[in-house]
Order: sequence, then structure tokens, then C-alpha cells
Amino acid sequence: MMRRHGVWRRRRVSVGSILIFGAIFAGIGLLILNLRPVRDDSPTSRDFPIEIHDSVSISESDSESGAGVGVWSKRKSSSCASVGEMGKEFEGGFWDESFRVRKLIQNHFELNGALRVRNLPPQQFCQHGFVLGKSAEAGFGNEMYKILSGAALSVMLNRSLIIGQTRGKFPFGDYISYSNLSFTMKEIKHLWRLNKCVKKYGRQLIMRTDDFEKPMKTNVLCSNWRRWKQPIIWFQGTNDAVAAQFFFKNIHPEMRNAASNLFGKPEVLHSRPNVFGELMRVLISPSEDVEQAVNWVLGGVDPDISLHMRMLMNRSVRAAQAALNCIRKAMRNLGKASRPRVVLVSDTPSLIKSITPNISKFAEVIHFDYELFKGNISDGGKGLRSLEFRAKDWGPAPRWVAFVDFFLASRAKHAVVSGAHRRVGTTYAQLIAALAAANNLGDSPTGSNFSFLSSFQSDLLREGLRFQIGWGHVWNRFAGPLSCHNQHNQCAFTPLLPPAWWDGLWQSPLTRDINRLADYGIQLTSFGTIDETHLQSFCSSKKVVVKTIPYIL
Repeated sequence: MMRRHGVWRRRRVSVGSILIFGAIFAGIGLLILNLRPVRDDSPTSRDFPIEIHDSVSISESDSESGAGVGVWSKRKSSSCASVGEMGKEFEGGFWDESFRVRKLIQNHFELNGALRVRNLPPQQFCQHGFVLGKSAEAGFGNEMYKILSGAALSVMLNRSLIIGQTRGKFPFGDYISYSNLSFTMKEIKHLWRLNKCVKKYGRQLIMRTDDFEKPMKTNVLCSNWRRWKQPIIWFQGTNDAVAAQFFFKNIHPEMRNAASNLFGKPEVLHSRPNVFGELMRVLISPSEDVEQAVNWVLGGVDPDISLHMRMLMNRSVRAAQAALNCIRKAMRNLGKASRPRVVLVSDTPSLIKSITPNISKFAEVIHFDYELFKGNISDGGKGLRSLEFRAKDWGPAPRWVAFVDFFLASRAKHAVVSGAHRRVGTTYAQLIAALAAANNLGDSPTGSNFSFLSSFQSDLLREGLRFQIGWGHVWNRFAGPLSCHNQHNQCAFTPLLPPAWWDGLWQSPLTRDINRLADYGIQLTSFGTIDETHLQSFCSSKKVVVKTIPYIL
């Protein structure tokens, strides 16, 4: 408007101006809506006493085929995959390879087991090689992987296995019995003296160590371990399934072949063997006290399905709902007309109490209630002490309960289901499923029926699998950009042998893993491919670190 000679006159506004301003304001409104943060319905904001329902908003078959994964599913794009699609490769194809590896492990321990090796002639014994598998008594999953990785390395290197002791006790020795296939360091020292390995054959008892957790020093990719001359080798820092499989990318063909012979081909995900389950089957069993507790729960009848929920004391109704759907899927695969038996294992007691009525509608629920058990193991003065600072991580129950739960859940005949508040398929759940599968592989691979399933609630998949961080988690190698965002609940077939590399179709790394691999000399692309020329150059320029420990006899 403007004023002339004291008279106000209204300026005319054109229709074009109105349309322009309207378009600008509409654009600003849409921008605000897009930038507005999505309301975070915290899964911990609701308590378990709220009724848990089976999620039926989307059929399970639609969910696994990719429906409900945002715009990707509508476009039928191949740019990403849901967890269910990724898991299709792991549906039952591992039996033949697992049976092959069972025979391989059996032959290995017939040749290199303690029963034979301790009776070798002195010269042969003194020239023999050993691998040490040693752990502490921290988290069971990580510590057991240290022993199993040592066992796997003994197979790859054609050496005998030593299981380390602390003050004369095996790790978790109050709860786990170890077979007679391995040595102790005490026996090796005795036999070294008895056979006069030093005096007569000039062979000192020396252990060469290599630490996987020190990427700038480890020789896992650059050295031919089968040519190492030291009597004992100790591969440290092997907290999960990844370390032993790093030999897939070793620059020496002899090491790569040894890894492939045991672990199968890393790019053929659908038929990789259950290596760690088969090793557990021959190396460990529950102690008498633990076995007594397991049998007390089962009453002579093994369960059909085990559900393990790692909730970290959180009360996620969505996680419980997703787990119910996953149990139903396991039941459909089972094809039984009668009510199946379902074992519940969790670090969070309130979950057990709240989910039991829902599962009881279609299955018989069993659970180890340690407060009702009066066996020898329940004596508070025995075994590992509970650590208050780990109560949120491990749960409030005494530590021995975790071993009863482990061997109880591994008795499942047909399926193990893993769910979680944050990360699905922890090392503990992996080993439950691996041992259960090994227990169910009969004298031939035909007719075997077992599944490892991962249960994901939708809020874990808002950004795909990006938050499945940590090399110990089974889905970490699928957590990169090929994992679709905004997925609905998923119940996915899961590998019994967690992959260590990104050779499969839908595998892609996180940025943090690309950066971590660089320290090992691996130049990794966003799709998981490796620059082998760069690795060769890295190994050529790398200073060889040889760390040894001599033993005084």
C-alpha cells in the first residue's frame, strides 16, 4: 500500500503472486513435516503386565518376502533386502557339510587326540605340535569361543589341543566336563620331561603367541601358521566366531585351503558347516550337577523348541510379540499336530512370567526355576560368585543358572529362537543353537530337521540391521547399506556358523567395520569386496612380530 496526498490507496495483488506465496508456504510446511523427528515409542516405556498379543497386522509370509520395508518393497527394488530375505539362504542347507566336518573332526582327534599322542615314541612326541585354547571365567559365550577357536585351529594346523587351566581348574569346571581328547599344560610339561625332549632331542618347550585383538601385530593374515616351528601356539583374543575364520583371507594358499576345508566356502552361505557345534559335541558336556538340574526340568522328555531372549532387564512388549510369531513359525516348520514343548531362557525374569501365558495357549512351556531346585549345584557356597556390576548384563540369577539354561536349551530337537532388546544372536545364543543342531545330526545328514531363527521387532529394524554392531553378533556381517530400513517384525533363518566376511549376496559392512579392517591391512569396499593387491603390499611391508614364551620344566 502507499499514501498519496493524504489518501490511502490499496495496491492490487495479482493472482500469480498469490499462487507463488501459496506454493512457498506449502513447501515450508512439507519441509517441517519431513524434518520433524519420528516419535520414539520407547520399548521400555510399557511394562510386561500389559497383555501381549500376537502381531497379525502383516502376515509372516509377507514380512519375510520384504513387505513392509518402506518404499523398497513397493518398487520391488533389489537395492536392499529384509532380514527374512537374507535368512532364506540358511534354511536347512548345512547338514551335508556338517556331516562332512563331523567326520573331519573325528579323524583329527583319532590322530591328534591325547589318547594316541601321549603314547607316541619319544622322538615323535617331541616333534609333535600343540595349540592352546585358554579362557577366563567371564561371559560364557565369549570365553567358550576362545576354547573352540583353539580347537578349530588345531584342526587347521594338524596339531593337538591343550585346554588351559587356572590353578589346576578348567574354565567353568564346576559346570562343564571336558572330554579326554585334549591335554593340559601340566601333562605336556610332564611328558616333555619324561620323553627327554630337551636333553635328548634339543627341543625346548616354547609357546608362540598371537593376539587377534592387536591388528597391527597379529599374523593372522600375513603368515603361514602351518610352517611355524614352535611346539605350542596360542591364538589370543578369539572372543567369537570371527577370528578363526580370518584365515580365509590369509595370503598363503596353504592357510586358505586349511580354513576352507574346515569352515567351507565363505561365499556359499547356504551350505556352511556347523563347525563350533560339532566341536562342542566332542569336547564338552554338562557336569553331573548341571545334568541333574537339566533332567529335573525335562522329566525325561526333550523340548521341541527353545526361546532365548536377551533383554538386559528391559520390558519390551514388541520383542515379546515378535518372539511369539517366531515360535509359531518354528511350529509350522515342525509340522507336529500335538502341543510342542518350549523351553524359555532369559536374563530377565519378568519376561518369563509375562510371556508364559501367551505361549501356553498353543504349547507346553518349561523353564528352570532355580529357586525351586534343591540339588547340589544350588548350594550357595559352590562355584562362581554372582557379580553385582554385571547384573543388568547377565541377569539377577546366580551364575550357575546360565549353565543349566545353556544345556537345557541345547536339548531342543527342532528349533532355537533368539530374540533380544537390542542385539539378536549373541555368542551365548549362537552356541545354544550350534550345540542343539549338532545333537540332532544323526548318523547321516538325511532326515535331519533343525532351524536357528532370529526374532526381530520392528523398532530394531528402523535403520535396517545397522545397530547389530559388534563382531560377536550373528547378523553383524549383514548390517551395512544392503539391509532395508523400516522393516516390520521379522523371523529369519539364521546361520549356525556366523560369517566373518562379506562374500554373500546381501552382505555389506558398516563404516566402523571398514575402518577396523583397515588396521588389519584389509581395504574393504562398502559392498564387502577386498583389494587383495593392497593386502599383499601390506603384508610385504609389515614387520613380522614373533612373541614367544619359554617354559621352565
